[in-house]
Amino acid sequence: MAASAHKKVTNAVHRHRHLSKQGLLERAFTFAFRGLVYAQIWEDPAVDMEALAITPDSHVVTIASGGCNVLSYLTADPAKITAVDLNTAHIALNRLKLMAAQTLPDHAAFHRFFARADDKANIAAYRAVVAPRLDEATRRYWEGRDMTGRRRIGGFARGIYRHGLLGRFIGAAHLLARLHGVNPKRMLDAQSREEQLAIFERELAPIFDKGFVRWLTSQPASLFGLGIPPAQFEALAGDDRMDNVLKARLKKLACDFDLKDNYFAVQAFGRGYAGGEGPLPPYLQAANHRAVRDRAERVDVRHINFTDFLANQPAASCDRYILLDAQDWMDDEQLNALWAQITRTARPGARVLFRTAGEPSILPGRVADDVLAHWDYRADASRDYTARDRSAIYGGVHLYVLKGAGA
Repeated sequence: MAASAHKKVTNAVHRHRHLSKQGLLERAFTFAFRGLVYAQIWEDPAVDMEALAITPDSHVVTIASGGCNVLSYLTADPAKITAVDLNTAHIALNRLKLMAAQTLPDHAAFHRFFARADDKANIAAYRAVVAPRLDEATRRYWEGRDMTGRRRIGGFARGIYRHGLLGRFIGAAHLLARLHGVNPKRMLDAQSREEQLAIFERELAPIFDKGFVRWLTSQPASLFGLGIPPAQFEALAGDDRMDNVLKARLKKLACDFDLKDNYFAVQAFGRGYAGGEGPLPPYLQAANHRAVRDRAERVDVRHINFTDFLANQPAASCDRYILLDAQDWMDDEQLNALWAQITRTARPGARVLFRTAGEPSILPGRVADDVLAHWDYRADASRDYTARDRSAIYGGVHLYVLKGAGA
């Protein structure tokens, strides 16, 4: 990560003195966040697109993360998408996906590259048709070497979803489970929701009762692999023990949705996408390939802070805002600066969607009343979206709609 990018992430995460316990944890997280974190984003795009109600004139502004949802939003036919991120690896991944969508010859090649992501033919395709069209910074990133000395683009021949901070975290969780005599891949043998519940209760749930697992999950650093900074760890735990919270979230992932429809569960338990056509995020589905390819040029990927980007936009110029869980990282000053810019740039009918580690919205009592008064919190809809979010990792999915005409 470049020095300027590292400083931006530092400003977003660091709240405490350098040598305090929390300060040391924050700096450890910043170090962990330097490279690729999410090869796959962990917010459900089906829920997102229903909540956002994207229209053909929408300007969507979103945090880029792994890019899955950015490309999936193209299936809703917005006028344009601006994807911002402070992580240079995520910027490079988004730009790679967009250019691959435009240059690879067909859906089969695109599917092999980003769904299978474990074939040497992907490297040949990258060199022949994708790389020549990439901007210099993105090409330099993928052709550069990682900490092990291997070229980063080689990850698409070795299973990219096993790499990155989250991929390694899932791998470590699998190893921990196997040390306790359990193979998480067994979940994928289930043929019904009833079998899913039975396998979870019999094999996975008891792991959380182990003393070492209870201790490990109580350490904030243990969840850095999920991209959870110390401040968000506290919000996720709430008043409960972290092992109980994680068991409940994993149970929702394993049991609340049919595995044939939940690619998040397939990633968590199988460490990659299933073969063939499903389940897959919208941008990788064959029926959506032409729309993604033809609309890819509508996406503008920016290496910039969300608030800073909005500060440079005209008033009433944006329609849809997706903040992922970034607000869990923010102090009150940062939250108010963000929402002041969202409110200034929002057009009639604008919608804001975000997630939180805990269940309630974090805005009341923190964002100024005169700013929040412009927005209608859709509480019932938010609870419904939370229940139906297949990624299952978040406590709350929250929708705010600008009051007035078009809302």
